[in-house]
Amino acid sequence: MAEQTAPPEIHTMASSEIRTTAEPVSKPDSAVVRDALGVGIAVGLSGFAFGVTSAGSGLSLLQTCALSLLVFTGASQFALVGAIAAGGNPLAAAAGAFFLGVRNAFYGLRLSQLLALPRFVRPFAAHWVIDETTAVALAQPTRRAVRLGFTVTGLTLYVLWNLTTLLGALGAEAIGDTAAWGLDAAGPAVFLALLAPMLRTTTERAVAGLAVILGLGFLPVLPAGVPVLVAALAAPAVLWFKGRTIADGTKSDSTFADSTKTDSMTTHGKKADSAKGEDR
Repeated sequence: MAEQTAPPEIHTMASSEIRTTAEPVSKPDSAVVRDALGVGIAVGLSGFAFGVTSAGSGLSLLQTCALSLLVFTGASQFALVGAIAAGGNPLAAAAGAFFLGVRNAFYGLRLSQLLALPRFVRPFAAHWVIDETTAVALAQPTRRAVRLGFTVTGLTLYVLWNLTTLLGALGAEAIGDTAAWGLDAAGPAVFLALLAPMLRTTTERAVAGLAVILGLGFLPVLPAGVPVLVAALAAPAVLWFKGRTIADGTKSDSTFADSTKTDSMTTHGKKADSAKGEDR
């Protein structure tokens, strides 16, 4: 019997589909830049709130600007000046800010693989590894787009954050008492605005909720800055409980499967005994 072959157009269509599936879909540079600028500008403007909060907490203009230039991680900066404003120990405040900033190290582990930057560039790029640059970079389909998104977001955010920090600090000094104007609430409000969109899973919401309970619960009895450290225990507590629940569920499923298997074997045994009795 003659061998049948598929028409050429079928082979062409199949190979095209394979290439489309295997290769990532490219994204125009203009679209990447647009997305990166949107994130960088939106978040960079909130540096004004940090400048106001920091100056209202008693930090000088130089100290406030140095934090944004050298630390450059919004949540940690707000945590630091917030604890200092509450009269906390500077070491405890710095420890709380440090624990919040540790997440950037984990971002860096992932981005180092995606960016694949030359060795001499990595120390400079590491300074821009934050929530926003990571989010934009991870959303890109190709390495070129990842690098472009990371660079544009980092540059835009760094320039705007530091510029608005300076303006906020100068404005706070001109205003005087920020509490009288209600600007002391700007820091926590911006912090919550940055945090809320990141809570996408049930586990993340549970960690945030338990952290709030621990922080507020220990606020009246512990020195300022220390409740933030206690609240950090929410993450391992929730993860432990989640692991325990999964383990119990697996054990329950295993027990159920064993029980079902035993019942099945017993049923088959009874049927076999019954059949033997009928044969006799």
